[in-house]
Amino acid sequence: MSLLPQIGFLELMVLAVLALVVVGPKDLPKLMRGIGKFLKQARAMADEFRAGFDEMARETEMAELREEIESLKKNNPVNEVKKAVEDTARQADADRYQQVKGTPPKQAGETKAAQAAEQSDAPVAASEPAETKKAEGGA
Repeated sequence: MSLLPQIGFLELMVLAVLALVVVGPKDLPKLMRGIGKFLKQARAMADEFRAGFDEMARETEMAELREEIESLKKNNPVNEVKKAVEDTARQADADRYQQVKGTPPKQAGETKAAQAAEQSDAPVAASEPAETKKAEGGA
């Protein structure tokens, strides 16, 4: 990138001769140093501005990407399938447990309250034969 793209060699020579006549040969090096420092500061400020602008653009892009990733995580169909598979596996484990226990498999809609009621009935059923034996023995 050229700083002075529309100034050719001939125009630069005219400016150099004009600066030599106006400023003089003694002060010309000081003037050139001052111009160089000014150009260096201008370039540094332009670079700093560009870097700040690029960083803002990157941060904005990263925020958009984060939002997109979160959206994909929430709406991921794999999560729904995984949940369905886990539910099915849990139900299969419960059915297998019931088969080992010796009772028929439970329906998927049965609640824990029904299970608790069933467990509370079990001790009563176990005590009934003892009571019937007493009644039979006494009669």
